[in-house]
Amino acid sequence: MILSPIVLTGATGYLGSHILTQLLAKEYEVRITTRNLQRTQQDPLIKELLDKYPGKLHIYEADLLEEGSYDEVMKGAKALIHAASPFKIEGIKNPKKELVDPAVIGTRNVLNAASKGDIERVIQTSSIVAVYGDAIDVEMIEGDTFSEKNWNATSSISHQPYNYSKTVAEKEALALSLTSKWSLASINPGFILGPALTKRTDSTSVDFMLNLLNGKMAMGMPDLYFGVVDVRDVAGAHILALENQDVKGRFICCNQSLTMLEMSNILSKEFGKKYKIGSRVLPKFLFYILGPIMAGLTWSYVKKNIGIPLKFNNTRSTEELGVEYRPVQETIVDHAHQLIKDGILKK
Repeated sequence: MILSPIVLTGATGYLGSHILTQLLAKEYEVRITTRNLQRTQQDPLIKELLDKYPGKLHIYEADLLEEGSYDEVMKGAKALIHAASPFKIEGIKNPKKELVDPAVIGTRNVLNAASKGDIERVIQTSSIVAVYGDAIDVEMIEGDTFSEKNWNATSSISHQPYNYSKTVAEKEALALSLTSKWSLASINPGFILGPALTKRTDSTSVDFMLNLLNGKMAMGMPDLYFGVVDVRDVAGAHILALENQDVKGRFICCNQSLTMLEMSNILSKEFGKKYKIGSRVLPKFLFYILGPIMAGLTWSYVKKNIGIPLKFNNTRSTEELGVEYRPVQETIVDHAHQLIKDGILKK
């Protein structure tokens, strides 16, 4: 059964814009939410989609932290994809205000509004960091591979606050689902990379790619592992979960674990010497000295993450949702080309 209209939060974000375009391409009627209606109406991508899909895209004003502000958009809608949540890991001054409250209170307000309306299906964007907090957590689990049965039990508001915010937000959604008429599936993406549909630069993924290409890592980089996944595949996973109403629970959406050096090597093969791409790993002890000054890496983060491999079991996403992951080389190269094309990365 096709569930439509669909409410989508976070539609102008890096991931949300891909979810929105894929939904509209499949002829769904979509309602998106924004805190600033006038600004969103002038967004180049939204203007393009309004023209391309007349009568299919509708914009509502709502605020994650304002109780009741999502009541109107939920009326008559059949499904919800809740993708709005801040992704910020540097420069955090007040983690409760900047991360935890928007994630947890926002989830509560959005899902309570869904329960008041006719929503039958909810897809929540969670994160792989709700599965683990630091790479060293692998020592606490059976085997050496994280799966959906694992929960982040080591992050807190003072250590890895972003990871903590995603964990408590997912648990909040799970708790609310137990007494609601709608069914819930949570998508837990790894580190999302791949080409953006907008020229926005306020993205951790954009910062990461720029740092690999602009010379910041030319002298060397930490031996850090990332569970990489393409933004287009994550968007597709949300829609697959929406359409398969029999699937419930958590779905790790992660293609392959790569080190920063492995990603740099992929870029070097594509771009040669056009950019100052790093080609070596610096020893861990240097980051105890330089990390807090140069990269904002705490001693605790260095100890618990650098040099520790990560592995994830994505079987549920491939076998139950039917996600077909594109090669990571394609993800990384396409992302770099998009940054160059949009003038974000200078030649």
